[in-house]
Amino acid sequence: MGGKNVTADDATMTGPFPLPVDNCSIERTLAILGEKWTFLVLREAFRGVRRFEDMQAGTHAPRQVLSARLTRLVEEGLLRKVPYREPGSRGRHEYRLTQKGLDLYPIMVSLMHWGDRHTADPDGPPVLLTHRDCGAPVELHMRCTEGHEVSSAREVSPRPGPGARLAG
Repeated sequence: MGGKNVTADDATMTGPFPLPVDNCSIERTLAILGEKWTFLVLREAFRGVRRFEDMQAGTHAPRQVLSARLTRLVEEGLLRKVPYREPGSRGRHEYRLTQKGLDLYPIMVSLMHWGDRHTADPDGPPVLLTHRDCGAPVELHMRCTEGHEVSSAREVSPRPGPGARLAG
């Protein structure tokens, strides 16, 4: 990947995302996650579903599609395969989230909350997330490192990071 390294002095950036770079973290993340079946597999994994048949029942994914998504998530280090064997049957694998996979939880919750706000049935959201210890609803918030609430993209000023490379 070519591209010129960028410093804060090189560019003035406006809007919620910086100038186009050829090493964009969003693009790289979408290269791994960027389609419906992957998100549905991750949803099932966060629900505690570990076995292929149960994931297929929960996602309704065709077997070949589910197999390919699970293979990719294992290759990317988001899931790990753990062998198991039911009595009288051949050995199989179940799929468990790794720390890298668990780090996606805020993204999954954000997608769910967005869907609850913009696509839910009139009766309300189909699933409510609550804190296991106290039962209060779970909310996501963005804050700066000084603790200030950031409620909109309009409150964010992007700046080049240490690895930024201008596209082109």
